[in-house]
Amino acid sequence: MPRLDPIGQYELTQIWPADLSAQEYEEYLKEFNAFLVENQAEIVNQEIWGLRRLAYPIRKREAGYYTYTEFRAPASFIAQLRRYLRLRSYVLRELIVKLDKHAIEFNRRRQEKEKQPLQTPNEV
Repeated sequence: MPRLDPIGQYELTQIWPADLSAQEYEEYLKEFNAFLVENQAEIVNQEIWGLRRLAYPIRKREAGYYTYTEFRAPASFIAQLRRYLRLRSYVLRELIVKLDKHAIEFNRRRQEKEKQPLQTPNEV
């Protein structure tokens, strides 16, 4: 009997060098998204957290661009993704976390809350 490859939901946070130009940043982001789509991963949410100061130097850098991506993919794809990220010189750090049902629900609620317009005190 063939073994099924379960699809899980993951989140990936990446830190890229602060000295990338806006054009390079967008190009690398498009390349990364294309890699996910080519490997049957479905992007659920992607956020650009922007330039932030690092807690400690990484490769002699004090700041970096943070990118957050939430996606669904087969479990076997994660090893391939780790290899892909290791081979990219512009990725300073990455963290891949498999989400459980509580984290998925929390992220869904957070995204819905961000989409709602803020109410002024007069509207309440």
